[in-house]
Amino acid sequence: MKQTPSPTDYNFRAKDCLLGAQMLFVAFGALVLVPLLTGLNANVALFTAGAGTLIFQIITRGRVPVFLASSFAFIAPIIYGVNQWGIAGTMCGLVAAGLLYAVLSLVVRVFGSGVLHKILPPIVTGPVIMVIGLVLAPVAIHMASGRTGDGSAWLVPETTALIIAGVALAVTILVSLLGRGLFKLIPILSGITAGYITSLILDGTGFTAATQAAFDPGALQNWTAPALISMQSVATAPWFAMPDFTFPVWNLEAILFIVPVAIAPAIEHFGDILAIGGISGKDYVEDPGIENTLLGDGVATSFAALLGGPPNTTYSEVSGAVALTKSFNPAIMTWAAITAILLAFIGKLGGFLNSIPVPVMGGIMVLLFGAIAVIGINTLVKAGTDLMQPRNLAIVAIILVFGIGGMSFDLAIVKLGGIGLAGVVGVILNLILPAGHDA
Repeated sequence: MKQTPSPTDYNFRAKDCLLGAQMLFVAFGALVLVPLLTGLNANVALFTAGAGTLIFQIITRGRVPVFLASSFAFIAPIIYGVNQWGIAGTMCGLVAAGLLYAVLSLVVRVFGSGVLHKILPPIVTGPVIMVIGLVLAPVAIHMASGRTGDGSAWLVPETTALIIAGVALAVTILVSLLGRGLFKLIPILSGITAGYITSLILDGTGFTAATQAAFDPGALQNWTAPALISMQSVATAPWFAMPDFTFPVWNLEAILFIVPVAIAPAIEHFGDILAIGGISGKDYVEDPGIENTLLGDGVATSFAALLGGPPNTTYSEVSGAVALTKSFNPAIMTWAAITAILLAFIGKLGGFLNSIPVPVMGGIMVLLFGAIAVIGINTLVKAGTDLMQPRNLAIVAIILVFGIGGMSFDLAIVKLGGIGLAGVVGVILNLILPAGHDA
């Protein structure tokens, strides 16, 4: 008798192509947000997300129904890295970050998954995640106010920018709170859409031009224009084009700066796999094994960086869509990956994404970066960490001040600082400080 396949078995069928495209739609807003914020190419991000998901499926033998795409945890180091070393130098650090996942997977393979919690407990990962969100707070405020990310120049008059950012932020929050069904899973895409439509309305009514004409930039450079949205980038872009891949160049300083940042998302990966396992009713920690899912994520991240794309991570929005649609077949994510790869070759899509005004992104960033910090706080709360215990207080305090304050050390030929230094110091302190005693 022919055995009926389980709903969680890999079963590639042509009829699932639209369902796969729907999964990509859920992830799309967050996927393209990272390259748009960091100066990377959105079409390359689409390609590497699709290819990375396929790589993950090969390594995990098509067991897990997840989609890999742009990781928010690396936004801060990418922004810093692109300004400091350019895209090619930053990609070297991101390739190495993916290799750290591979090292961690080897450690898990040899010593078991418990070793991750010993080396990287919540007392380390929680504050590191908080630092990732908090160091980006000024960037969010600058962009929401109409300035460049570093605050050195005006791109949009402040009044106009705050209207657009406010609409994008409000819609993102309302959709996440009040949305129903699939709609609830796309708050970022909804916020971007609302901000873009608002920009079109402000341009069409003449509000943008009138505000720009009366705008006083003060001491900052004035790069404002009488219109928020220009279709020039769309008009000049070809319909079909090879994504603008950027290949890494060796940069040891970028490696030492970025690799420690991977500490936090590596631990989050463990939680993501547990979550999708709870949704589908399967223990993916055992089969295909957390060591293989970590390896798949790491290889996908290194592959993405080899082509100039952002690091990959599992997407909780897609996991939510899996729960909503009861689509546990991992082959659906193959279709999502194929769709992402095909879209990457549509040149006008990249041109359209580049036409999105900066305040739209700024409004969403206010919520996004704050949410990252809150996730770090929640990591400590869920672990029941007593922050008044002297050992815990010392570790968290030093991680936060080093990371947010921008502490750096010159190590002969390289400089280690920021989030990377905070992560390294946290791991070292956790390993060397003796266990405290409750009063």
